[in-house]
Amino acid sequence: MTGRNYVLITGASSGLGREFAIKCAQRGMNVLLFALPGGNTQSLAHELRLAFGVDAQAIELDMTDSAELISTVNTIAERYPIQFLINNAGVGGTSSILQTSWERIDNIIQLNVRSTTLITRILIPHLMKHAQSYIMNISSMAAFSPIAYKTVYPASKAFISSFSLSLREELAGTGVSVSVVYPGPIMTNSYTARRIIAQGLKGKMGLLPTSSIAAIALAGTLGRQPTIVPGFMNKLNHLLMALLPGTWRLKIISRAVKKEISFSVTA
Repeated sequence: MTGRNYVLITGASSGLGREFAIKCAQRGMNVLLFALPGGNTQSLAHELRLAFGVDAQAIELDMTDSAELISTVNTIAERYPIQFLINNAGVGGTSSILQTSWERIDNIIQLNVRSTTLITRILIPHLMKHAQSYIMNISSMAAFSPIAYKTVYPASKAFISSFSLSLREELAGTGVSVSVVYPGPIMTNSYTARRIIAQGLKGKMGLLPTSSIAAIALAGTLGRQPTIVPGFMNKLNHLLMALLPGTWRLKIISRAVKKEISFSVTA
């Protein structure tokens, strides 16, 4: 991917999304960075233009506002030739369902499920204008099992998995390749770091730097792989857990996750 085509990356201001922006710019790709206002995304875009000589545009918006999202994506798609979509934006957390506000539950569904689906649907006709184009959807290892004390989050990531694989089959032969990525634990900030540490050894299994996850995911997607599980330990863990009965898997994972509650964000 070179020339005047663009990659659209959601949740690009920090964490994995920021790493995707850097990795894409390093490859000479022009980038469109979607993020909430106030996340220093404008500064990131400026740095990418200076460092790599690509065009980098920051678009700040609240992706849970469906009307704003649809309007913005339609406008952007008419202005920039988008060849690659990275649906990275997402939110989660750990808490008892009764200690989680309905506003937070709705936010998880709106961002993880609705915004991903809407952006993808709007951009598919634009992606199909290219001989080869790509969609990368970020799911999670959490998609492989229900998890108590997370409840809505793994369900939302299971949706992303099912949606991505179904879409890949539907778009077969169009030139649009759909890949779904299942990252393990990521220490993106102090809150997630405390959660991972609270789980002990189980929490740190499969832990990879965000730069490594981004590199693996990007290479796999451009290689047109359908599913990508970054890291040997995550692959092994997925294989071993798949051998257990579902009820056992649910209890084992939920028991470990329960240790995170003291670090949860419930508002």
